[in-house]
Amino acid sequence: MRSVLRKAPGRLAGLDRKLVRAVSAFPGGGHDDFFRRLSAAATKGKLWFGFAALMALVPGRTRRAALHGLIAQGLASAITNLGFKTLLPRARPLPEHLPAFRFVHPQPTSSSMPSGHSASAVAFALGAGLVRPAVGAALAPIAAGVAYSRVHTGAHWPSDVLFGSAIGAGAALVTRKWWPVRPPFPDVRRSAVKAAELPDGEGLGIAVNTLGGSYAAETAAALQKVFPNAYIKEIAPAESVAEAISGVAGRPGIRALGIWGGDGTVGTAAATAVEHALPLLVLPGGTLNHFARDAGIPNLTAAVEAASSGQAARADLGLVAVERGLPDSPELLHLTMLNTASIGLYPDLVRRRELLQPALGKPLAGVVAMFRTFAVGKPSTLIVDGVRHKLWILYIGRGRYYPRDHAPLVRPVLDDGVFDLRMITADESFARLRLLWSVVTGTVATSRITHLSESRSIRVEPGDATMVLAVDGEVMPGVRSVDFSVLPGALAYYSPS
Repeated sequence: MRSVLRKAPGRLAGLDRKLVRAVSAFPGGGHDDFFRRLSAAATKGKLWFGFAALMALVPGRTRRAALHGLIAQGLASAITNLGFKTLLPRARPLPEHLPAFRFVHPQPTSSSMPSGHSASAVAFALGAGLVRPAVGAALAPIAAGVAYSRVHTGAHWPSDVLFGSAIGAGAALVTRKWWPVRPPFPDVRRSAVKAAELPDGEGLGIAVNTLGGSYAAETAAALQKVFPNAYIKEIAPAESVAEAISGVAGRPGIRALGIWGGDGTVGTAAATAVEHALPLLVLPGGTLNHFARDAGIPNLTAAVEAASSGQAARADLGLVAVERGLPDSPELLHLTMLNTASIGLYPDLVRRRELLQPALGKPLAGVVAMFRTFAVGKPSTLIVDGVRHKLWILYIGRGRYYPRDHAPLVRPVLDDGVFDLRMITADESFARLRLLWSVVTGTVATSRITHLSESRSIRVEPGDATMVLAVDGEVMPGVRSVDFSVLPGALAYYSPS
């Protein structure tokens, strides 16, 4: 095939010349200038970058269609220009084959076989159309016009255009599963219960933990305005958080426990609320407010509404038994887990993602953070439920999180009775290359390195000496083993209906 295309003999060359003669017989007119300009606009992908920029202004599937179109175009362009144009050198049409007023000048110097313009045009239009058919249908005539313009202006033989178009279609089909459209998240579902009504905060005790911040007094004063009849306790920097929260819960007349603080503080308050059989009012006072968000309390207005009317729901708690210290003198800790736990590179990934998110947005920040984290990080050896793995990440969510990939964001149900276990393994050959490729193509969720499962109990041990465990943002080094179990429906929490 290679020698045939080099010499362009026989039927292929004859058909090419016949078709070019037919094109050259067309009378001149305004269409000559149109196709010359269209061909020039598509050089180096400028035309498709412009369309992609316009499509990116429309969120949702149209924006994703632009992304898939660009990915397919990039692959098609690389295959064409770095591959086949080197392997299949072929002379372009000569000036005598077309009228002088139509022949493009200067003539491209690269191989005529295949047409890069055609490959990019078909790749972008079909790639976008696989995600957004209406957009693909609108782009199809433009892509066809670009492909034809290469013959009309004498830049390519018709078979070059046909081969380039086939490469573009192949690139669009190959990349159709890269950066897939995420399925919709399930609807929020809560097990509604009735809790104590707290008009103006009557019967509510609130513990405020600002981690020693200078705004502790201002925060307490603001909460007192919102809940004028509540008891409010500021936790001092040198004070035990657990003891301070327990002191609030144990005061006479307290019918509900409120908490202002980060995820670790909220977890401690949840354990205390269960111990004292009190409903928990989580106030959005932390950096991320994971549980407050999942509980449907993004702001103080929602908290006041739920507390005043006694609207509440039930959530499962995760129980975490941690063994630390030396083998002959172990230290046993029992923790409550509301949101997530992780071992490996996940804390680094989250930290990088949060730093990049204001500038890049959440999806792109997640991709860049993953690429940076895994490009330099090292896997850990862990024994998960008796099976040894080399892992980049072990992530455990208290409840099913969505989306089902490396960046869990939303938890619609808080009492499903399971742990969401996600492992990104390094057991396979070329582990780092596989991982980085799946990050670039957005296929982490479907890659062989990603393992998703659900369980009611999990045991994790280090393959070497000790490991570092993070539970609801609180980091613990020197861990020798950890056991996770679920306490179903243990926590009553205020939540607007």
